[in-house]
Order: sequence, then structure tokens, then C-alpha cells
Amino acid sequence: MADQSDVEVALVQAIATVLYPAGTSAPSAVGAQCRIFRGWPTATALNADLLAGVVNITIFPDGSHQHDTTRYPDDLKLTTQNIPTLAINTIGTTATVSGVADLGQVAGILVDNIAVVHRTQSGDTPDLVAATLGAYLRTRRLTTVAGAIITIPNARAVIGRVVCDQTAQREIRRQRQGFRVTMWCPNPTLRDLVARFIDQALADSNWLALPDGTAGFVRTAHSKVFDQSQNANLYRRDIVYNIEYPTTISLTLPSMIFGNLNFAPADAGSVLTLLA
Repeated sequence: MADQSDVEVALVQAIATVLYPAGTSAPSAVGAQCRIFRGWPTATALNADLLAGVVNITIFPDGSHQHDTTRYPDDLKLTTQNIPTLAINTIGTTATVSGVADLGQVAGILVDNIAVVHRTQSGDTPDLVAATLGAYLRTRRLTTVAGAIITIPNARAVIGRVVCDQTAQREIRRQRQGFRVTMWCPNPTLRDLVARFIDQALADSNWLALPDGTAGFVRTAHSKVFDQSQNANLYRRDIVYNIEYPTTISLTLPSMIFGNLNFAPADAGSVLTLLA
């Protein structure tokens, strides 16, 4: 879920990308070393950096700009499309299990109107999955298992399926929060240059990518320059951005493997139903 701290981290990363487009091992775009971090600088560390010509950029939440903007339905939305790594292939009266039995999968076999399923466990292999499904089937009808191959003599229809758990996301709240980006610079020229780089980049993108896959909508609230009653080596500018972002929760949901499935065996005179 996206939290206020996630937005702050995303701002740090976005500003670092602007000022260090070639990475932090290369010179910055403004020609001076820049420290970008959440929170507020300490006086001792800041003074030392300013004397050394190092720019500090801090990100701090602005409590005076916070509003609840919840307005969208809290519907579940899939955030991943997980593909099974296990497979069950059927030919006639046999089913062969293959692939990798990763966790979070459900393997199943439907024989005529009998369905058996197995959720993969740690240490499972295709042979173990086949043995488990075969054991379930054997309680209802004649079944043999050889390695990863399951045989059900006299079966009229055999269907094998594997499904994966899927991750879904639900937005439970939305808010607009102010975030103060402060540039602490050793001279006014550098202050103006740093502010220009940061403000143009954030204004151009409008959207701030967040760790949970959502995004915050960025709008400039106000800006202020501090030149009075400051340290002689300090030239400061604050820009407050209003960022609207969602609070979400993630859920792991099972997938349906067999529902009210109607099917017709090749030699059947009528349609059978799984729920018969």
C-alpha cells in the first residue's frame, strides 16, 4: 500500500534521477554535489556541506496541506497476471503432470463428473502432484499412477487444469497531501539552477510512480525564497507540491479451476455437468 513515506521516497528517487541522469557515480546536472534525503537537515551537517559547496535537497510533509479526496469505487483490480509453471496434459484416459510445482498453484483433474484438486506445497514435484491427485481419484474409481502419469481406465472424459493465485488491489482511501521540497544551497546561482531543474521535471511529468504500482498526481502549491536572517552561506528555496495519491491494500486471491462445467464425452449421448 502507498503511504506518506512511500511518496517521500518516490520524490527522493525522482529528484535524484533529475539531478543525476547518468547515475550518482557521474557528475550532477548542476555541476555540484547534491544530497537528497527525507527529513530536515541538522545545522552542523548543513553548515559543513554549504562550506564545501554541497547542495542539500530535503523532502518533508507539509501538514497544512492535507485533504481527504476519496471518491472512486473500491473495486478490486488485478495487479498481476500470474502464469502457471505447472501443466497437466491429457490424452484419452491419461493425464501427465509436467513443469515446476511452484507455490501458489492449484492443479486439478476432472474425470467425467468427478473433480479432484491439489494446492502445491513446498517440495512438490510433478511426480508428487500426480501421486496426490491419483490418491484422491482412487477413492472414487480405479486409477493408476506411474511417475507423473495418471491413468483412469474407462474414463469417458478427462480434463486437466492448473491455475495460479492472483494479486488484486483495492483502493480504500485517497488523499491530497502537501510535500515541501527544500533546496539548501551555498550561493543564489546554484539555488536557482537546482530549483529550475527540479520544478520543470516535476511539472512536466505530473505523475509520480509509487512502489505499489499506483501513481500520485503532482501539482505545485506555492514556492518561497528565503534570503533574510539566514546563514551567510545559505541560500534557500522551498517548493510545496500537492500530491494526490491512493491508500491501497493488496490481496492474494485464488483462481477458480472448475465451476459449473458442462462437457460432452466423445462417446456420450448426453451432456454431463460437474455438479450432477
